[in-house]
Amino acid sequence: MYRIAGVNIPPNKHIVIALTAVHGVGRSLAKQICEKLGVNPTQKAKDVSDEQVEAIRNELSSAGYLLEGDLRRFVATNIKRLRDIGCYRGVRHRRGLPCRGQKTKTNARTRKGRRKSGTKK
Repeated sequence: MYRIAGVNIPPNKHIVIALTAVHGVGRSLAKQICEKLGVNPTQKAKDVSDEQVEAIRNELSSAGYLLEGDLRRFVATNIKRLRDIGCYRGVRHRRGLPCRGQKTKTNARTRKGRRKSGTKK
């Protein structure tokens, strides 16, 4: 089992999918990294050599990608800024409601949480 950017990579998944366990690495970035470093994307993570894993680590750290804690902190500070200035999106974040224009009359249960009794009509 390998650790990349402080995250244990799942050994039984393809390396492209396993790299997405790192916060900030999606499918497209994982594919780009595999192509750039010459790693077979359909190879299982446990079968990738130590040299290739080290190359992936170096690529992620040196290319200036925001990963894991830095990315989480960046997003949290952006949301905090929106809340502090009191803009519409900040108010929606503060109230726990969707802030990208979705309807809330019937849906938005993921964002609003479970129904409270007496509010269902």
